[in-house]
Amino acid sequence: MYFVRISKIFIILCCSLVLFSCSNTDMPLPYGYFRVDLPAHNYKALDADGTYKFDYSTSAEVQQHLEKGHEKWVDIKYPYLNASIYCSYLPVNCNLEQLLEDGRKFVYKHSVKADGIAEKVYLHPEKRVYGILYDLKGNTASSVQFILTDSSKHFFRGSLYFDNVPNKDSIAPMVKYIREDVIRIMESFEWKK
Repeated sequence: MYFVRISKIFIILCCSLVLFSCSNTDMPLPYGYFRVDLPAHNYKALDADGTYKFDYSTSAEVQQHLEKGHEKWVDIKYPYLNASIYCSYLPVNCNLEQLLEDGRKFVYKHSVKADGIAEKVYLHPEKRVYGILYDLKGNTASSVQFILTDSSKHFFRGSLYFDNVPNKDSIAPMVKYIREDVIRIMESFEWKK
């Protein structure tokens, strides 16, 4: 009798161990992304036809274009990051309010995909440079945009774009890296005329 009782307890324990020890719950793993080694931040000056100047990353390539009279385009390309900062300059001809509104509209077109849009005001009255830095969070086509003006004669606008489908997790380190370059552009910006 004693032997039967111990046998039942042993069988129950063995069954319990088998049932509870095999509860292997599969957990989904997050996607992994390739590590991107980013170079140190080094800068050199860009003088654009005597209209303005600013510092840009030595890791980037600059292409300047002149179109429609005084309208100027500057592309700051990061070939190894597959990214570009597209910049445009327009002279102000009693249309500053319209230029500022157009710049704001370009930013807020991304609000459909953006998780949030943060604005940071930049004021450099000693250089007569005033601007706004826009940080767009989420899977937006453009993660960072900015505008600069002297509030009377000049207007400058820039937008960061990647040449691939946006995925905020995979491009986050590159956005952070290039955002520092954008801040350097804004802080070093000067009007020449």
